[in-house]
Amino acid sequence: MESGMRRKRGEATIGSLSMTVFKCSMCFVMALLAGVSASVRAQSDAANYPNRPIRVVVPYPPGGGVDILARILAEKVPARWGQPITVENRAGAGGNVGTESVVRATPDGYTMLFSAHPPLVVNKSLYRKLAYDPDVLTPVALMVNAYSLLLVHPKVPVRSLQEFITYARANPGKLNFSSQGVGNAAHLSAELFNILAGVKMVHVPYKGGGPAFAGLVAGDVEVMFGELSVAVPFIRGGKLLALGYGGTKRHPEWQDVPAISETLPRFLAMTWQGMVAPPGTPTPIVGKWAAAINDVIKLPDIAIRLREMGFFPMGGGPQEMAQFMKEERERWAEVIRVSGAREE
Repeated sequence: MESGMRRKRGEATIGSLSMTVFKCSMCFVMALLAGVSASVRAQSDAANYPNRPIRVVVPYPPGGGVDILARILAEKVPARWGQPITVENRAGAGGNVGTESVVRATPDGYTMLFSAHPPLVVNKSLYRKLAYDPDVLTPVALMVNAYSLLLVHPKVPVRSLQEFITYARANPGKLNFSSQGVGNAAHLSAELFNILAGVKMVHVPYKGGGPAFAGLVAGDVEVMFGELSVAVPFIRGGKLLALGYGGTKRHPEWQDVPAISETLPRFLAMTWQGMVAPPGTPTPIVGKWAAAINDVIKLPDIAIRLREMGFFPMGGGPQEMAQFMKEERERWAEVIRVSGAREE
């Protein structure tokens, strides 16, 4: 009798095990089918993209260069796709507020981020705590870049780049440089100059680019790495000196201003703007946006506008942008580490 009971218990155990295996198999099949269905649905959505309005987040206030470029895309791209594009300015914390919102957005191509480089490649090294990881964003395409000028107030007793370096070395801590705030291009370009030239200029952060530039023109500070398009009338009017250019070679229209890299070979003071998408955005959608950006920057009227703003078109696709961002991330992380720049 005991033998029969053991046999029945064994049969029950085997039956229970078989049922568990069957249920697990069914769960696996259902999960697989759900995954296939989601993949097919995502591919279908991507093929029909876009079929409703698109929102492009700019993590800066209205009116700046990044905002203007995003609105150029919002003006030109809808003609290709037949859907409106709205630009939403979500400024705050050096671009972190708007960027974080896109990191957490649904990856369906209807929320995109158009940004300058700080929240994408700088802020992760600059801030002690960051509520998002910018590395998870999906690169789409670079749009433009621009190179800064080393601008100096005429009260500084120099008239050339080499004279400036010699003077700065002889007067550590005497020269002050302005910027829009901690971690922006003007700040870190000056810190890079400090490192490579072996000088010590003091950072004076302002609340915005306008006040920072006004402080330089007024002589409240002596130095700034600024935008060519803004500085031109002040240079021509004798109110500022342009002692160096931040590109790898001289500006085609300002050949009398030397590239700083001629004296400091590893120097590069560059800003850039481009588009990224939430993590997991389908490849076909990313490709459509990359193609659109590449086409827009080639339009004759846009090429003229970009040149007038001091920008150079970049273009390329997701892979090129991913590699470029990796290099920029490493470059600025080293500047931040060596200079000790930090934002809370």
